[in-house]
Amino acid sequence: MVKFLDLQKVNAQYSVDLKQVAAEVIDSGWYLQGEQVKQFEAGLEVFQEGGHAVAVANGLDALRLILRAYMELGFMQEGDEVIVPANTYIATVLGITDNKLIPVLVEPDLNTFNLDLNLIESKITSKTKAIMVVHLYGRVCWSNELVSLAKKHNLKIIEDNAQAIGALWNGTRSGNLGDAAGFSFYPGKNLGALGDSGAVTTKDAELAKAVRILANYGSSKKYVNQYQGLNSRMDEMQAAFLNVKLRYLENETLRRQEIANYYIENIKSDKLVLPNAGDLHEHVWHLFVIRTNKRDELQDYLQENGIQTLIHYPIPLYKQECYSYMVDISLPITEQIHQEVLSLPISPVMNIDEIEKVVMALNKF
Repeated sequence: MVKFLDLQKVNAQYSVDLKQVAAEVIDSGWYLQGEQVKQFEAGLEVFQEGGHAVAVANGLDALRLILRAYMELGFMQEGDEVIVPANTYIATVLGITDNKLIPVLVEPDLNTFNLDLNLIESKITSKTKAIMVVHLYGRVCWSNELVSLAKKHNLKIIEDNAQAIGALWNGTRSGNLGDAAGFSFYPGKNLGALGDSGAVTTKDAELAKAVRILANYGSSKKYVNQYQGLNSRMDEMQAAFLNVKLRYLENETLRRQEIANYYIENIKSDKLVLPNAGDLHEHVWHLFVIRTNKRDELQDYLQENGIQTLIHYPIPLYKQECYSYMVDISLPITEQIHQEVLSLPISPVMNIDEIEKVVMALNKF
């Protein structure tokens, strides 16, 4: 069986180091807000080539905290609007609605799966305060025109960088392009912890300070609370694991790029639409997503041939029960994507036999 993602094999590569740092954390007697977290934040700042990094509990909290910090700093208030792609994972929008802000859903570009930047300006109103771009599947969503548009309307650009750590746009890392960015280190991500973890990055020192205070019960000094905050802190154990795995991230990204390139060069079926790669060396290929109007049939066929696949994502977020008040929304491109996409196995621990098996099966479909 070609597993979609063999996490046991991914982490086995580093098991000696992971076990060593786990023992160090256990023996230290210090499990929150210690040296491992400080080291990870510093390492992430170096990797991102600038700015501030604040370690938090998970990727959803990273987005929640960015928006909450902007509200506490007076840039936003309840009822303001945030433009966001309609085909993203629900966490992106939960970060908005949890703060009693209004998500304005915009269609993606069918060729890239990312927010169609040409559609943004028509959605801007007097209540719009931010554009939340999602670097979906590991491909950067950005343009100079986007930056100009945000300046023209005094909007913040927030990056959902949960799937794209290490991706590049004209030599700049994703997560270092906009005003602030949220990261997820969920175990299946390109940089994955062995549990939930996340981070916020920003060049804005005031915003970083507000996020850090909010994530610690709204407190910068014990028992003194500036804000009504949350408890959203990365623990020392996860930080220690991430410190190990961050050292290998760039090599793992190169392997993902090699596999994606092999797929693109060798999958020849006319029944499939392969991802528009753009610059293969800028995309970090968290997922390799194809489209076909025979998606369910293809998934069954691959499963029968010993190949696991996943669907990211089967149901548009505005058709989820929790957002039932969005019943009047109709977004045909988003709905086509949700009906046609299928994610193929792609991970740095796949061997050539597994990769060729995937290609041969698709070419025979």
